[in-house]
Amino acid sequence: MPQNLEQNLSQYHIFHAVAQTGNISKAARKLYISQPAISKAIRKLEDNLGTALFTRNSRGVQLTEEGQILYHHTCSAFEALASGEQELRRIHEFHLGHIRIGVSNTLCRFIMLSYLKGFIEQYPHIKITIETQSSAHTLAMLEQQHIDIGLIARPQPLKSLAFLPVMEIQDIFAASPGYLENLRLREGEQVNVFQSGNIMLLDKNNITRTYIDDYMSANQMEANNLLQVTTMDLLIEFTRIGLGIGCVIREFVKEELENGDLVEVKPESPIRKRTVGFAYRPGHVSKALEAFIRFCQKAAPSFPST
Repeated sequence: MPQNLEQNLSQYHIFHAVAQTGNISKAARKLYISQPAISKAIRKLEDNLGTALFTRNSRGVQLTEEGQILYHHTCSAFEALASGEQELRRIHEFHLGHIRIGVSNTLCRFIMLSYLKGFIEQYPHIKITIETQSSAHTLAMLEQQHIDIGLIARPQPLKSLAFLPVMEIQDIFAASPGYLENLRLREGEQVNVFQSGNIMLLDKNNITRTYIDDYMSANQMEANNLLQVTTMDLLIEFTRIGLGIGCVIREFVKEELENGDLVEVKPESPIRKRTVGFAYRPGHVSKALEAFIRFCQKAAPSFPST
């Protein structure tokens, strides 16, 4: 805001009231200030603008041509201010607001939807926008302030972001029984499935892939036949139909493991659990986002940190 405009805001308010009433004494009563103070403010505004805004007559004052131009703009300005005040009151009274959430398709499907359902029931007037992309992209959008909060598998380190844990997940290797049977028929019963089988991982743009690469390197595991997949949903589906041994998340294939569509292929050392949660910038929390965080804190199950 220009300095002169900021300094003279009260003068514009006085000018607007005089223009509305067409009378200095009426404007003084409306604003609860004296007539001399009204006249002084108008003169000062006219001096600052270098033009007369009113002509005086026996019945009061009348806008000049320049005054009419200014009055048109003050009407728009004060209407905008009134609209802003009304919107803020509605946000306060009816829990209105807007939350921009970033999440991958898989985390949205298996975790986010349950939180959204309960939150929308409790806060139906808050607008929610979902941006679906990889967790790496979600973190980038958080840092660029393009979203307010993101559901991610916790990276290390988290930099300046706050993190609300909501679930632990376990990465496992899994395959269909048919794929493992065919692999053993082809390579022999003593086959090292991790060396001879098709190992399916997320692509290198994914945070999960970085985590799994570190695990495989630390455990001297090398995939001779590697298939890279863009999303966890596709990876689960490719594993289920028998394309290879997929590194999937146990909690997301629980039903397939229980009914026998998939079996776990256990390496010598299990993969450490990870924590999924909501990341957000602690210094940029709106009333709507505060309500969402508070809701998720109450809804999230408690579990020991890893």
